[in-house]
Amino acid sequence: MKGHESKMARMEDILNLPVQDPPCAEFSAAHITWVKVEGGRQGGDDIALIPFSRVDDFVKGESSNAECPASFRIESRRKRSEGSISKPRVDGYLEYTLYWCSYGPEDYRDCESGLGDGSNIKPATGKGSRPGRRHMMRGCLCHFTVKRLYTRPLLALIIYNQRKHVDKTGSPCHGILDQDAVGTRAMYAPRISEELRQKVMSMLYVGISLDNIIQHHMEVVQGHGGPHNRDDFLTRNDVRNIERVIRNTSHELHIDDACSVKIWVQRHQKHVFYFQDASASEPFILGIQTDWQLQQMLRHGQNGSVASHSTFGSKKLKYPLSTLLVFDSSRNAIPVAWVITSSLTGQDNHKWVGSLAERLRTKDSRWRLNAFLVDDPSFGFSAIRDAFQCRVLLFVWHVRRAWIRSLLKTCCNIDVQREMFKHLGWILYSSRSVPNAMDAVQEFMEVFVDQSAFMDYFKSQWSPYIESWVSCIRSLPVAGPEPHAAIESYHRRLKYKLFNDQYANFWPRIDWLIHTLTTEFHSLYWLDQYIVETGYFSNLRDESFSTNAWYQALHIPDIDVILDEQNLQVAKVISQTDRNLAYTIWNPGSEFSLCDCHWSNLGNLCKHVIKVAMMCKNRQVARPLLAAQIYRQTLLSLLHNPPDDPVVLDHAILCTTRLQQDIKGWEDLSNSGLLQQLPPELNSQMADNTLLFARSH
Repeated sequence: MKGHESKMARMEDILNLPVQDPPCAEFSAAHITWVKVEGGRQGGDDIALIPFSRVDDFVKGESSNAECPASFRIESRRKRSEGSISKPRVDGYLEYTLYWCSYGPEDYRDCESGLGDGSNIKPATGKGSRPGRRHMMRGCLCHFTVKRLYTRPLLALIIYNQRKHVDKTGSPCHGILDQDAVGTRAMYAPRISEELRQKVMSMLYVGISLDNIIQHHMEVVQGHGGPHNRDDFLTRNDVRNIERVIRNTSHELHIDDACSVKIWVQRHQKHVFYFQDASASEPFILGIQTDWQLQQMLRHGQNGSVASHSTFGSKKLKYPLSTLLVFDSSRNAIPVAWVITSSLTGQDNHKWVGSLAERLRTKDSRWRLNAFLVDDPSFGFSAIRDAFQCRVLLFVWHVRRAWIRSLLKTCCNIDVQREMFKHLGWILYSSRSVPNAMDAVQEFMEVFVDQSAFMDYFKSQWSPYIESWVSCIRSLPVAGPEPHAAIESYHRRLKYKLFNDQYANFWPRIDWLIHTLTTEFHSLYWLDQYIVETGYFSNLRDESFSTNAWYQALHIPDIDVILDEQNLQVAKVISQTDRNLAYTIWNPGSEFSLCDCHWSNLGNLCKHVIKVAMMCKNRQVARPLLAAQIYRQTLLSLLHNPPDDPVVLDHAILCTTRLQQDIKGWEDLSNSGLLQQLPPELNSQMADNTLLFARSH
């Protein structure tokens, strides 16, 4: 199938051409309307403009040609720096890349068939014989050039020099149209796809043997009716080659860590959505997202939520690690992006947040995020709203985990632990009763003055940040406890993988962190999703993926929860393994609930606490959302004291209308388990007041 062609155009007019961005994930020349160039060096060639970010999608689409499956390799590449040309040509480039079909341009078919000795045959490009590839060289002349335009860096000019897969005689030289290729591998692409390569690599990283990989692949091929493409002919040599690459790969690409990181970035540009090297005035920032992570974010983040896991390893790693997570159907948190930065505040987050959002919308312009969960008051909420156009929620998993673990370590009295934990929750929500958060802190320290070990920890680690947390809680909706368990599970897995003492010498190196994340750790999550989607290798599944407390809580029957709505001091949950045992939950319905089960006593959020929180929310007996209370107070104040200025009044009506829409959105989030549910009387009263306010003015 040929792409559409239009009339001749001069090269000087290329910037007037439409920018074409087909809606499909991968696209080929058949999806593009081509224009022939008149005159110049490219005279007679087909040209088109596409977004530069979609060049890889075009190359993949072209490689999937049904008549002539191929792999396009980079034959040559050149780059220029911005500002290097004072008067650039209209087709001047920042980056120039020549892609050539891997079945050419050299032709060794005569050598292999014995029709000639090939002693005088030289490569058309002068690059040598490419050892190990002579068997696939069939003289194919199909090639195209991609120019990242100097004057329009976000655009790529594609110049298709030869769109047909033919040799110098004009005859098909591979694929189903080549009669000599029928029944040979030349019918298919010359090498396995990048997707299969990554799949095999992930299997090797998680410890699956070569024999099991081959056996599994044969079962998959038989399942879809036999071989149809090159990937279906995966051989033991293919797997051994990938195994050799893994064995010979090292995180240390240069003795200097900074140089090593730059080399990695240059080699893996398609996995880097943002990079800023450290300087005297700017922090180091590296944003990483693999193709698989991008797919997971598009899939699970669509009309869903993304959560941040911030500043991990700030005491051991050279620079702390932040992760963006989505939640799958089993309520597991899947890492979909990693950000390594030397900045300890969120003031620079806007730089990479915008780049990530643009990357997602480039892949799918219809992709929308429902909510973004942040665990750091300094994250930069306005940057998230601007980039993702979604609601921002605060969740306090990090605070809760740090406080309860310190209490378990420093306080031996269980009753005192529970009281102190409840008071700590009151400090975060101190705006309900005490205007000044530090007054609540002072009261807490006076009540528990005998707990000196915890007080020393609290004053040194948390007192400087309490006011910022309270201020954030006053201005943002607070997520319910359900996502906490998924985040904690990811946190434990990440800590177990990175902070093994055998790697202690590598902790100061960023290149080691990058390598570990993108290979072994990445493969753990790939394998789990592969198991869920296909059912293969279920015996190798990490049990921690199937024991998520959030997911387990969904399988506890409501009848096994004993909840006295008149006395919400305690609740009980009957054990699912021993019906004679019931666990007690103190302060039910709050993020600061505690359970007497073994898992909770280790400082983790257990399934019993989450189940009770879900029951409290469903029965609408949990405490009202603090942010909703503040909005309600503001709205009622506005109703009782309307402004005299008509311009201000119109703005107030607009604000109340938006507020009503926000509350409806919060209800949707609450139904999905991410937000504590609003009491019905609060929502109905606010909706009625909004309508009344608009009508009366």
